[in-house]
Amino acid sequence: MIIFKTKDNIVACLILVIAIISFFAWGYNSVASDYIPIFFITALFGIFMAFNIGGNDVANAFGTSVGAKTLTIKQALVIAAVFELSGAVFAGAEVTSTIRSGIISFPADKISPMQLVAVMMSALFSASLWLFFATKKGLPVSTTHSIVGGIVGGGIMMGYINFDNSINEAVDLVHWTKIESIVLSWVVSPLLGAVIAYIIFVYIQKTLIKPSIELSQKLVDLKSLRQNIKQQMLEKISNDKDKSKDQQIQELKHIILTYDDKYIIDKNDSANTFINHLIDIRSQEKQTQKKSLNCIKLHIPLIAMFSSLIVFSALAFKGLKNLDLQLTQWQIVWILFAISLFSFFASLAVVNIMKYSASQKKIINRIFGWFQLFTASAFAFSHGANDIANAIGPFSAVLEILRTGQIADKSPIPTFALIVFGIALVLGLWVMGKEVINTVGTRLAHLEPYTGFVAELSASSVILIATMLGLPISSTHVLIGAVLGIGLYNKDANLKMIKPILLAWLITLPIAIVGAAIGFLLISKFVI
Repeated sequence: MIIFKTKDNIVACLILVIAIISFFAWGYNSVASDYIPIFFITALFGIFMAFNIGGNDVANAFGTSVGAKTLTIKQALVIAAVFELSGAVFAGAEVTSTIRSGIISFPADKISPMQLVAVMMSALFSASLWLFFATKKGLPVSTTHSIVGGIVGGGIMMGYINFDNSINEAVDLVHWTKIESIVLSWVVSPLLGAVIAYIIFVYIQKTLIKPSIELSQKLVDLKSLRQNIKQQMLEKISNDKDKSKDQQIQELKHIILTYDDKYIIDKNDSANTFINHLIDIRSQEKQTQKKSLNCIKLHIPLIAMFSSLIVFSALAFKGLKNLDLQLTQWQIVWILFAISLFSFFASLAVVNIMKYSASQKKIINRIFGWFQLFTASAFAFSHGANDIANAIGPFSAVLEILRTGQIADKSPIPTFALIVFGIALVLGLWVMGKEVINTVGTRLAHLEPYTGFVAELSASSVILIATMLGLPISSTHVLIGAVLGIGLYNKDANLKMIKPILLAWLITLPIAIVGAAIGFLLISKFVI
């Protein structure tokens, strides 16, 4: 078992157990005594769901950073812990729809509250088991599609039983337009991710990476030429029998000082015919170094400005959508403009103090590594604010029914529940996330900090565009498409991994539906 491979994982599991026990103690005083067993089981299903979201969805999000070696798994855990929990607690929804995003209708006059409890429990049961299996296999799948399929499967089985085995009436409960949008997202999400990643990557590759590599190679060639000239000069002086020892030493001194650029001799000095050539090469080296630095100084601030605009816009429209900030549209635009401008000048100040290095690509990767920390943190905050609802949404619906005995359109989410589910999510990343991280970070394509940054920025760009236009997308599918788009450009995409991932995407919805239907049959005997 992966859970007990290391001391760290044992500690993680102990933390999770303590959190669960504390949550049980909290729930014991929150619901009627008759419903305590149902609360305990639903809480376990919900926490297990959050655990698997961490192992799959969060691991998927951090796969590019870890795969590019910008972050270690422990560093990714710390960032996830801080920003996922912050997003869940401070920007998470205070209420959640009992009926997830209009997936299925639950007519109050035809079903009982406890039937809805059984549907939500079966949805959590089915989705969490499928996510657990997919995560163990290292397959990044959509947690939203999993819980949607679970609710559909449980709802159809409930309708079938409730409507005297009428499958037509049961199927009519489902809002199939929502399912159609999910099917559409199987194509739209990875395609948009790949296209946007391709565009951004080509820009960075042609304007920054390729020129830096070419200029670095030119410098290597110039230094090699300088070394050859120096060797020729030394051989000529050593073989010149007409010159005294003092004259040879003086010429050697000129060679060394000119080579090190510490001393410039008179270009008309006839003592050495190679000196002028040597100085010209040194001048070319300086010009090449200047071109290389200018290339970085021109494009890095522009990339920083653009990326901050995209990431903060996505954060404003998606990560902070649950907060009533009471800002006008023009105020939001001004804030985004100010942040982008600050990012431009801050990055410009950094590159202005840079000195030339023999490996400019390493410096560029280091800068993009810093950018990745920024994008990963923003992504984690947005994820914590939104996707934790895939676990806590159905649980909150059940908790509200256990407390009031009625089906409500909206269900309040207790802060303590957000904290416990957030802890489960982070620990899921720690215990189960390695396989998915390896898939996204190493098995799909070779990633470096700048390519990992492009994948994350592309995903944020697509999420922003889709949020504003109302397009159906999956952040998991978008990121996978972005990584593959980069891999196709670099001709190092692992096409063998595409087949199992696509298959996992296609069967997520059907498996969750069937699993929840079976789960409803079992759970309803205990609940209803």
